[in-house]
Amino acid sequence: MAEQTQAFQINNQGHLEIGGVDSLELAHQFGTPLVAYDVSAIRNQIRHFQSVFEQNHVDYAVSYASKAFASIAMFQLVNQEGGHIDVVSGGELYTAIKAGFPMDHVSFHGNNKSFAELTMAVEQQVGVIILDNFHEIELLQEVLQQQHQHINVMLRVTPGVSAHTHEYDQTGQVDSKFGFDIQSGQAFEALEKVLTIDSMNMLGIHAHIGSQIFEVNGFEMAANKLIDTLAEWNERIGYQAKVLNVGGGFGIRYTQEDDPIAPEEFVDAIVKTVKSETSEKGIATPAIWIEPGRSIVGPAGYNLYTVGSRKDVPGIRSYVTVDGGMGDNIRPALYQADYEAVLASNPTSPISETVRIAGKYCESGDILIKEQALPATKPGDVLAMLATGAYGYSMASNYNRNPRLAVVFCEDGEAKLVIRRETYDDLISHDLSIE
Repeated sequence: MAEQTQAFQINNQGHLEIGGVDSLELAHQFGTPLVAYDVSAIRNQIRHFQSVFEQNHVDYAVSYASKAFASIAMFQLVNQEGGHIDVVSGGELYTAIKAGFPMDHVSFHGNNKSFAELTMAVEQQVGVIILDNFHEIELLQEVLQQQHQHINVMLRVTPGVSAHTHEYDQTGQVDSKFGFDIQSGQAFEALEKVLTIDSMNMLGIHAHIGSQIFEVNGFEMAANKLIDTLAEWNERIGYQAKVLNVGGGFGIRYTQEDDPIAPEEFVDAIVKTVKSETSEKGIATPAIWIEPGRSIVGPAGYNLYTVGSRKDVPGIRSYVTVDGGMGDNIRPALYQADYEAVLASNPTSPISETVRIAGKYCESGDILIKEQALPATKPGDVLAMLATGAYGYSMASNYNRNPRLAVVFCEDGEAKLVIRRETYDDLISHDLSIE
């Protein structure tokens, strides 16, 4: 635990600080469970990504994968840093609209976009629509004809590269629900079809090989395959891509067992591979886009919980229960994801026991951390679960009719509520009576 605490900000009272704000004060002011983000950490990671491209002298876009955590405030923060966003639903796009996010910096993803979602995207003139299948090409063409509009598009392709990650997080292999397969010729067929449609401007191709990846070689292999593909298309029909979007998936540290490289090192390797391969193949280097989500917000997020009941099973283990659980972080139950937690009042306090951190939901599988070394705890203590900024709130639910938690942004010693806690009235706001 000592190694993990080196990354913490601890104030002169010995309390965990988040963005310069005392975590115990956050729990007192906003209640628990609570998600708190260190805003400076988000800004810094975006800037680290941008600096890699600028040092390599290539055109680029850092497009935040908003499925990791989407809110009006988050989109405004990305815009302040000059970033793009990618959205995967009408709801995420609507949030971006309400945030005042520049639509020309929006990419619209998804493997089953509806007619209504495509209509919204075209009406708003989003920067690019990432086409995922042949049905979508026809659907978008119909929308464009009805609105007498043009739009930028890219093709999502599957390069046949499987990432070393959880099965559910692998998206670049041939057998995937996403994108046009390169190997079978599907991708080239899609390219030819799109190039015949005057209302679509074909910018380039996109691929995403997975999530929470720790090894650079998968990205290098994917970049090689994508450049080979673009070179072949250039030779066959003279097509020159303006943009190559290599996706995201850069792994972060959740526990002491995780040993990822800095996310920007993945990007540096990708950029160097693309520049080298395009030079070797004799084609122009396209603009390189990335879509990091987890690596931007994951390490910046903390879930604060209040300790409640305890159960000691003699000779087996002890359970310490908190006031949240799978309703605000489903990943441990869904992905068997591992996390770590510390006592917010004294993260460096000597360890006295190892316990299982359980949630309050009516499921035996509602376990947030299987084995956590902690000082002695008592009801009312605040636990801080680390690196929870990605996919926690995004996948939150009202299971057991629990209200979803609040979210605060912390920066320079100030805390700002950016998503209010749901109330019981919110829970029943869509219910209709039969009487």
